[in-house]
Amino acid sequence: MVTRGKHLVSHPSLQDPNFAFTVVFMVEHSDEGALGLVLSRPSELASSPLFDDWSRFVHPPARVFRGGPVSPSSVIALAVTDARPVDRYGPVNPVTDHIGTFDVDTAEHDPSGLIGLRFFAGYASWAPGQLEAELADQAWFVVPSRPADILSADPEELWWQVIGRQPKELRKLRHFPPEPWRN
Repeated sequence: MVTRGKHLVSHPSLQDPNFAFTVVFMVEHSDEGALGLVLSRPSELASSPLFDDWSRFVHPPARVFRGGPVSPSSVIALAVTDARPVDRYGPVNPVTDHIGTFDVDTAEHDPSGLIGLRFFAGYASWAPGQLEAELADQAWFVVPSRPADILSADPEELWWQVIGRQPKELRKLRHFPPEPWRN
């Protein structure tokens, strides 16, 4: 199963602190491995001093997000665009029709069709076959992504929001407590 352009939603039993109750937007998935960005973990670092030229496109919370445990000193920008076709040679490298990575160094400061940006320090990655094994072990649910998820104003609640819009059995997990040991 190719997950590019979809979300990985962690199974409630996944206890890895990097991924417990997370939603990961999958930027790439091929025979060479997979790469995604955790959408549900804003850091305390404000995005405005680092990316001030782009602050008008950053949706609240205006933070740099913890995109994953790999290479936390690198930053990847995700863009949400309007319905117009994305120029494949412009600053947006499309992943879906409305979501793509964004090159802040080459983009003009008022790019056509840009709705919003989010910045991620680090990323999640899987070696060849690793994600497939985790999917077979049911560590993740693969669900459709939405552009609004990328720019969610309440990212800490994104796991419950995404689960809550899924069909039947999966939707029941929306009532799963974030700390079940406290119940």
